[in-house]
Formats: sequence, structure tokens, C-alpha cells
Amino acid sequence: MALLNYTTTPLTSLANQPPISISKSSTCSTTRLFYCSSSFLPVKWKRPYTTVLVVPTGVGAAIGGFAGDALPVARALASVVDCLISHPNVLNAAMLYWPIPNALYVEGYALDRFAEGSWALQPVHQNRVGLVLDAGIETELQMRHLQVADATRASLGLPVLEYVVTDKCLEVEKWIDPRTGQSTGRIKHPDSLLRAVQTLVSQSQVNAVAVVGRFPDDDVDDMDDYRQGKGIDTLAGVEAIISHLVVEKFQIPCAHAPALLSVPLRSSLSPRSAAEEIGYTFLPCVLAGLSNAPQYLVRSHNVVEMGCIFASDVDSVILPIDACGGKGALSFANASKALIIVVEENETVLSDTPDRVGIEAVKVSNYWEAIGVIAAHKAGIDPNSLRRNRIDNIECRSSISSNGHVACGTRLV
Repeated sequence: MALLNYTTTPLTSLANQPPISISKSSTCSTTRLFYCSSSFLPVKWKRPYTTVLVVPTGVGAAIGGFAGDALPVARALASVVDCLISHPNVLNAAMLYWPIPNALYVEGYALDRFAEGSWALQPVHQNRVGLVLDAGIETELQMRHLQVADATRASLGLPVLEYVVTDKCLEVEKWIDPRTGQSTGRIKHPDSLLRAVQTLVSQSQVNAVAVVGRFPDDDVDDMDDYRQGKGIDTLAGVEAIISHLVVEKFQIPCAHAPALLSVPLRSSLSPRSAAEEIGYTFLPCVLAGLSNAPQYLVRSHNVVEMGCIFASDVDSVILPIDACGGKGALSFANASKALIIVVEENETVLSDTPDRVGIEAVKVSNYWEAIGVIAAHKAGIDPNSLRRNRIDNIECRSSISSNGHVACGTRLV
């Protein structure tokens, strides 16, 4: 990442300065030249602090398992870190959204590839967004979604270019996995979805895609737990499957919004679920997120732009206490030096605790504490030094002396 901004420095002041060659990483085939002089060094000489916030979808997370109820966590965290990387399950809230200038909206499959080091993230100012509508959506419901797209273009200035309707009904199916308790599902015609995306990519030159699939309508009684802020989001699992298909194939940002008929008004409704009941669609947050989501670059031996973000740039990762077994989480824990923080208050139906999957993590009670740990870590402070009796005497690392004996100094009291 480019860390220096010299736009206010006259070019003439650089004329007699020798160049310093700086290479991003061993994978880059060229070097970049920066001029450094103590006369115009910035006051802050630290690289940006980057945090990844993960709340897996469809696993009944106590925070983040409903309609955008982890978004306040993201907003608070973004005020502390320089760069926040998160995914649609955290940043989407149906009809609601919140623009976070230093947050990157990264689809889950792409986040896994980023974590393992296969992909890099390239921040953008704007994407060219296309819209795919399931042929199974009824005329009136389709019109509602097209009106959302037009509204975001006119009122928010979002670059939503064109839409296409799939050549077959996608026929979305969803269920709860009896073995794991997670929501999951499938679409019967994934080929139709991919053809629609291909049309937008090749003919409209879009580089981000929103997908709206027609989901089966649940019986109102079956939705009662979720509307009361309990249970599992039955839509979420197959939504992730749909976006994964697109991102894996085309390597561009994608997010999904389900098309559903409106449910009867209910006077008793959990605030955590309310964002999904204040309008006709879940599309606004998806279009807003995709409009400036980072592009995905497959890492190779080619030149990589300095503005890209790599897994090695990540300083910390925050996860629910029992959701540490995903590909991305394990990659961050095992292949990088990122600080892993797990939140005990955010429980899911999973059982992948740090101890069970064998990773080292800092355990905190809640997101208040997590943000405090992040603030200390960013400041270069051992978080344990902020707690009572958490700092022990410094230990001696044994060394072998020239005579072959183990040597260690004696502590003086």
C-alpha cells in the first residue's frame, strides 16, 4: 500500500534527493521509487492498521445473525482502525446501510482467497454494477426491484448500469442442515445464473454484480423465531452459495438479495430483524456495497499495483468465539502474523473454538473489549498491560555458552 502522500510538496524540492528503491514483496517483478527527506516526512510514520471483521452467515450468530445487527460493531471498529475489511453479512441491512469510508466490502469466497494469499484486494473509487433478476420473480415484485435500482441511481448516484433476467427460473431451495444446524440450500439452475452474469460482463462491461433470486415464501408461523430475534436466518446459507458461484467463476464482487413477498405486519418485532420488514426488497444495501467494493486480483508473478491490499497487511482478525474453523479464519491464524481475537458473547451453532481447532487467540467477553484490544494493538501496546496482574516477570531464553553449558542470567531483586 502507498503510505506516503507528497501532493503538497513542490517537485523542485525533490530534484537533488537520491532515490530509494522499495519493493512491495518478492512476488512483484518491478520495484517502486520513492524519494524520502526528513524535511517533509509525515508526522505519523506508521503503516495503516488493518482489521478483518468476520461473522459467518447462516450460523445463528447472536450478533450478526439477523438483519444487519453487526453493522454497529463495524461502524465502531472503523473509527479505531485505518482499514476495515468485512463482508456482506456484516455490512448489509436490507433497506438500511451505512457508508463507512475506510471499510472494504468483500464477498465471503473472495475473503477466503484473500486470507490464504491467493487474491489481493484493489480498492476502487467506483464499480460498474450490473443486476441479475431471477426469471421466477413475479412481475410486480420485479418492478419493485427495478424501482430500487432506479432510486439508487437517481438519489445516491450509484453506477448501476443494466439488468438482465435469467433465461430460466433459478428455483432456489433452502433448508437447515440437521447435522450442523446451519442454513444451507441450492439453486437448481446455476448455469442460467452464470449465463446471465456472463451477458452483463461481456456486453455491458460491468465489474460487479448484484443477484436477486426468488426465494420460497415461508409460512408466517415458521418465521416467528427469526422475527423475534431468535433462531437461524434460513435465507442466509443459500445466499452465500449463490454469490460464491459468481465470484469463483468471474472473480468480481457479487452480493445477493432475496426476493420475497411482504409478510403481514406484526406489532411485536425484534429490532434486530426489523430492517427486513420496512420495505419491499433487500436490494438497497447490496447496490450500495457493490458500488465501491474492491476488485479481486489473482496473485501471480506479474506486476502488482502498490495500492493493493494483501493478507500480509492484516494486523488483526475478529471472530465469534466458536466460529474459528472456516478456511479464512484458519488461513489468517496459521499463515499470517495477525492477532486473532474471539468474542465470547457472540455464540453461534458451531463449535469451532480456538482450542478445538488449535489456533492461538485472545479471548474477550464482548465487542467493547475487542475494540479496546484493537486500540492497544494499533498503539503498539501489549493489551495485557491494561489488565490487572497480567504482566509477569520477563523470562530468560536459555542459550548454550562456549563451554557447552546452558547459560541464563540471575534475576536481581
